[in-house]
Amino acid sequence: MKRLQEDITIKQTSKRPKTNQSPLLWGGVGGGLVILFILNLFEGSISIPARDVISILIGQADGIKPSWQYIVLESRLPQAITALLSGGALAVSGLMLQTAFRNPLADPSIFGISSGAGLGVALTMLLLGGSLSVGSLQLGGFVAVIVAAFAGAMAVTAVIFAFSTIVKNNVMLLIIGIMIGYISSSAIALLNFFATDEGVKSYMVWGMGSFGGVTMRHMPVFASATLLGIMAAMLLIKPLNALMLGDRYAENLGISIRRTRNLLLAATGLLTAITTAFCGPISFIGLAVPHVTRLLLRTDNHRLLLPGTLLCGSAVALLCNLICFMPGERGVIPLGAVTPLMGAPVIIYVIMKGRK
Repeated sequence: MKRLQEDITIKQTSKRPKTNQSPLLWGGVGGGLVILFILNLFEGSISIPARDVISILIGQADGIKPSWQYIVLESRLPQAITALLSGGALAVSGLMLQTAFRNPLADPSIFGISSGAGLGVALTMLLLGGSLSVGSLQLGGFVAVIVAAFAGAMAVTAVIFAFSTIVKNNVMLLIIGIMIGYISSSAIALLNFFATDEGVKSYMVWGMGSFGGVTMRHMPVFASATLLGIMAAMLLIKPLNALMLGDRYAENLGISIRRTRNLLLAATGLLTAITTAFCGPISFIGLAVPHVTRLLLRTDNHRLLLPGTLLCGSAVALLCNLICFMPGERGVIPLGAVTPLMGAPVIIYVIMKGRK
């Protein structure tokens, strides 16, 4: 009987015919993702012949400039992998929050998690002079920024998690998250006011966002944490499908609403914290990509929607990273200036469609 109810849930959560979810569509999304990943390896502010890029990647770099080898292996390759993982992580986080809180405008930043990461970085850069001391351990530079951002994001996640055990109403929990974000933003503004010009400039550079902050030395930590969060999200597919039909229906299927919500917050907090710590605040990917995926797949079944959102998020992040290098040798466009241009039109479309 329980199995039958679960099957009914999955069928009812799909709003459009299954014929639109053809292998051709999935092949197109996957093919586009591969093409964008390859373009990120071949394109950049420094022009490198495609033949030399291929030789470097396959380990036959004899006679090729050492500087070109460094650019491909230590800059472009980790940057492409970071965009691939970060885009998928943020998009999946946005999808889970939009489903759980039944709010089409929910995304990882709405709970103040990104603001918490920003507050941690602001405390380090603007108040502590760019270094952290933990007992006898002294951290400085990029490592201090990563640790501070991760600690700030997870601290806000812990606060939201604590409130989730008290507040049962999803809307009230959403409002609490927004208020925590406002508090963090106010604290950052005060720190900027009293900080030095150099500290403010350093913080602004971090706040613009970039996929170039993860080196190959840091990649194992970044990739492992991100993949762990994505795997946790995959385990929530069945509860998310049940939540689409309401809390009472989900409880009738034996799903604990509070436990599901807490697991969702933990997975979202981990994905947002690790991404923001290494890449800075990245807006609109978590907000817009789930809607794009729904338009493409024409379904609300998370067995299809969540993997689709993961692929689309990675593709959008790779596209944004590619656009950042379009000026060529004239410079690199900040990532924070590109993602709103991609995401804002989607949100405007969703709002106008909702009015109709």
